[in-house]
This record gives sequence, structure tokens and C-alpha cells, in this order.
Amino acid sequence: MQTSADISWVVIAAALVFFMQAGFALLENGMARSKNAINVIMKNYADMSFGALAFWLVGFGVMFGANPSGWLGTDHFATGVHDGRDAAFLLFQIMFAATAATIVSGAVAERMRFLPYVLVSILITTLIYSVFGSWAWGGWFGGEGWLARMGFVDFAGSTVVHSVGAWCALAAVIVIGPRLGRFSSSGAAREIPGHNLPNVALGAFILWLGWFGFNAGSTLTASPDIGPIALNTHMAAASAFVGALIFQSLTRRTTVMTTTVNAAIGGLVAITAGCASIDLPFAVLTGFVAGILVCLGQDLMARLRLDDVVGAIPVHGFCGVWGTLAAGLFHRDGLFDPDRILIQLIGIWVCFVWTFGISFILFWVMDRLIGLRADSLHEQRGLDITEHYEVGYPEFHSDLTHRGKS
Repeated sequence: MQTSADISWVVIAAALVFFMQAGFALLENGMARSKNAINVIMKNYADMSFGALAFWLVGFGVMFGANPSGWLGTDHFATGVHDGRDAAFLLFQIMFAATAATIVSGAVAERMRFLPYVLVSILITTLIYSVFGSWAWGGWFGGEGWLARMGFVDFAGSTVVHSVGAWCALAAVIVIGPRLGRFSSSGAAREIPGHNLPNVALGAFILWLGWFGFNAGSTLTASPDIGPIALNTHMAAASAFVGALIFQSLTRRTTVMTTTVNAAIGGLVAITAGCASIDLPFAVLTGFVAGILVCLGQDLMARLRLDDVVGAIPVHGFCGVWGTLAAGLFHRDGLFDPDRILIQLIGIWVCFVWTFGISFILFWVMDRLIGLRADSLHEQRGLDITEHYEVGYPEFHSDLTHRGKS
């Protein structure tokens, strides 16, 4: 960022990424049952609010402070920012940190207590996300992360943001367990439909819009590079939607809106790593494969009896892995370069080992000490009334909000 135009573009892009939180809130709210609508939205607000403060206080310094070792930043904790360039960069990165945290919210919806979730969000933004981010992106104030030095390509965060969020979500889903009634005693999956599927579709469109800021904003400059990046982003999402439709038709499945919309988001996740370094035909191919991966990933989660309410792990985890690998396979500086592919695989594996490993340990300890999961009775009544004492649709829940005798 060298000019006022650059700073203006990054601030606009940050606002678009902020608007993605509205998309996440609508999508996650719609996928959940009506008795948990308020709880889902509160968790999205917590990600943005607690996450912003925690990332400013600790995470930003860990991730982007002077990093001579290549492992961790060493300064700019709770930094007072007076330079427009650094302020715009901090704002932009706060939005990314909140995105990584909010991926967990949808996966564990309907059975995770609110206050422990706030602690989880803080841990993700200050430690889990920031440490891996320092390896892949670190060094804004000097030095360079060790993965970046190797040549790891993840332009806007297929792995750094999305896979990190997904592997944290996987750990949380395993520790907390499935919702009551999600699986039978024999292991058969039972569908628990969301209460507002139009919200899901609207949320996905908002995410699609915000992704132009997510990817094109990562240029950090108002340069002509924005055009191809934005085009790659859009076409990957479109081809992912088409890929999922074709796959569902060829395999004689029902054309499910929620799955197909998730596939479009999976295409956006996949192209995030290579949007600046691969050509348009390969962006279309990347998205197409991602759409199929979402369908297969949801099947795998059901077989493993892992209850991910919104499909966050296939969308952000599986497609994040594929997109990061595709950034190496289809790099315009050399297609199918084995050295670059190996580096991409190293980054993917390191992300999983670090993120899943540390988050599983932390969540397991928290579950034993303070309890992450809501009581069964609270889960049956809905977390809106038990955690917040209000409901999203009071006309249909008058029995829950009744406080005394008439």
C-alpha cells in the first residue's frame, strides 16, 4: 500500500469481508432450527467483537510482528496505529481472523454453550490462527514466515483462513459430539432440517459478494491485478455450483439446494489460494472439482457420524486443501511443478497437524474443566431461551417465554 488509492481499496475490501459476517449469520441461522436462531447470531457477533479485540491485543503481533526467526512475530502487540497504511492492514486482517473463528460457529451450532464458545473464539484468533498465519504470511514488520520462505502459495487463505477454521471445527465437533437425535443407535444418519432455507441462499449470495473483497483485497493495492483475481473468484464459484448439480444428477441424487449452495462456497474457498497465480480455465476447473468435493465430503461426515450442522468442514476444510494443492498444480509459472506441489503438500499437512492437534487438546481440556456442551434439557428446549432468554420467533414459542401466571 503506497498510495491513498491503495489504502482506500483495502478499507473497502475490509468492509466487504466484514459484510461476509452477515452472510455467515444468515446461512448458519437458516441451517439451524428456529429454537437456536438467536444463539447462532450471538456467536457470529462474538466472533467479530471478541475476535477483533483479541486479534488486536495479541494475534496481530504474533502473526505480523517482526519475525526474524520465521516462527512468531515479536512486536506490535496492542499496537497504537497512527499510519494509514498500517491501520488499513490491521483492519483488513481483523476481518480475516474473525472469518477463521466464525467457521467453527456453524459446525457446532445447536449444542455448544455461549460463554465457552467466546473463549474458543479468543483462542483461535490469538493463538491457533495467528501462529500458523505467522508461518505462512508473517513478516509485515520484518522477517518472513518459514513456510513463506519455502515458497508456499496461499494468496488469500484457502489454508491460512479456511482450513484453519475447518480443522478447529473438526476438533470441536469430535469433542462435543453430535446433536441429540442426529444419529440412530445403529449409526444411521437422521436429517435435522434447518428452519429457514431462504436465509441460507441469501447468506451464500452475501458471502459470494464479500469474497471479491476477500480475494481481490489481498492484493493490498488498487492495481490492475484486481480484475483477473475477481474474475477467477466468480467463475470458480459458478463452476462449483454447476459441478455439484452435474454430480447430483449423474449419481441420481436429489438436487438439494443447501448442498448446491454450499458447493458454490466451496468453490470460493478453493480458488482463494491460487486466485492470483492461476489462469481462468484452471480457476474454472478448481471450482468444478470443489463442488463435487462438497457433495462427497458431506457423505463422508455422515458415515463417520460427525455432526457438522452447516457443512463447514467439507466446504472450508476439504475444499481448502484442494484449492491449496490446485494453486501448486496449476501455477502459471510452471504447471505441475513437483517441487512446488511438494511445498503445497507440506503446508497443507503442517496446517492440519498444528491446527487440529492444538485445538483438540485445548477443547478437550476446556470440556473437562468448564464444559463446552449444553445440558440435554437445554438442547431440547433450544439455546435461545436457555442461554439468552429470548427467542427469534416469539409468536411460535409463547410457552417458552411465559414468565408467570396470567
